[in-house]
Amino acid sequence: MTATEERAAGSARPSRSVLTVAGRRHLGSLALAHPVRAVLLVYAASRGVALGAMWVAATWFQNPAGVGHLDPGVGDLISLWDAEWYESIATEGYPVPLPADPDTGKLTYSAWAFYPLFPLLVRGLMALGLPFTPAAVGLNLVLGGLGTVLIWAVLRHGLHAQPQPGRERLALVAAALWCFYPATGVMLKPYTEPLAVVLVAASLLYLMRRRYAVVALLAVPLGFTRGVAPAIGCAALVHLLVRIREERAAGVSPLRGARTSAAVMLVVTGLSGIAWPVVAGVVSGIPTAFFDVQEAWGQKPATGPFILWLQWAWDGRGLAGVAVLLALAGTYVALILGRHGRWLPVEARAWAVAYPLYLFAVVRPITSMWRFLLLDFPIAALLASVAMRTSTGERIVTHWRRRVAVLLVPVVLGLVWWTCVLLTYSPWGSRPP
Repeated sequence: MTATEERAAGSARPSRSVLTVAGRRHLGSLALAHPVRAVLLVYAASRGVALGAMWVAATWFQNPAGVGHLDPGVGDLISLWDAEWYESIATEGYPVPLPADPDTGKLTYSAWAFYPLFPLLVRGLMALGLPFTPAAVGLNLVLGGLGTVLIWAVLRHGLHAQPQPGRERLALVAAALWCFYPATGVMLKPYTEPLAVVLVAASLLYLMRRRYAVVALLAVPLGFTRGVAPAIGCAALVHLLVRIREERAAGVSPLRGARTSAAVMLVVTGLSGIAWPVVAGVVSGIPTAFFDVQEAWGQKPATGPFILWLQWAWDGRGLAGVAVLLALAGTYVALILGRHGRWLPVEARAWAVAYPLYLFAVVRPITSMWRFLLLDFPIAALLASVAMRTSTGERIVTHWRRRVAVLLVPVVLGLVWWTCVLLTYSPWGSRPP
């Protein structure tokens, strides 16, 4: 072949950049064609990243005094903090009578501050011969994958949401970003977050499908997993109000054929919020036992909603601290209610507003808020929207992959920071993850 012919043949071949773009589009098409498989692959990759962050934390940041030997490992980090309490519940149950301070008679630290469903599920696996930690971690790995799929299903649902070109792609990327949330490493530990995510996301999904009896059934285990029923109740009320308005506008009798199941859903969801405190009161013989134990752990809701956070901001930076706190809260609500949140179903947006407000109303300023906000998965949807859409939200930009990749860098660095700084334990000065 002559030089001229070689140049002609070379010019006929597609360039490397063209092949790269074509490859990315092909991968994107495959992911959209098999979204469940795609989100599970991303979830698996995120578990590897979280495990790597734990190794870094154990090797370079964990003080040996916090684990009782000179060679801290990943297993030590998995078993730290609340994992010890859940193991105690799974192996020994709840103490009766409740431990009390011998001098004051007030209830003190005990397992009654922790909800029972997760350790009971782990106990069932332990009956098969598995030790606590492998049983709990294995269960949470499965629940985390299921939760990721359910989050994707909620975000792609178009009911009561603004029409959005590329909704499937946005939902897929949002679910993928959620997998790398900074506190997501907690899903490798014996904690209740994966189970709570599954129940919350499933509740919202069946609420949007108008399966109110299923939502009521899900509210029962949710009440024994985490105290988030009030926020789910808010989402249910918003859903019903929107449905009633739409059906009246269409000249249809509101909630026809669903009034009984809707009423049952609201009642059961409300009862779910007080189920575990009632059980604790009945078993202990002390009606306020659950709240007394929570107070021993530092939670003091009697102070008043939001007061502790405002006081914390004031003590830290005075008026400027309060202004920053209110500005952050206002910005978040504006994002949820504004153009970056309108593509989400109204039920997910209601949850995204009600749940953080509920947390800030009843939880004192603690570093565990990072972990609690793992359940606020619409945050990942906001990030996906900001990274992928035009300023008006009319379409997804052509270079969205680069923008998501850039966004992923600080998110992963945040995951490593959270793991190294908060997940490690020093007896004299740690803050709980």
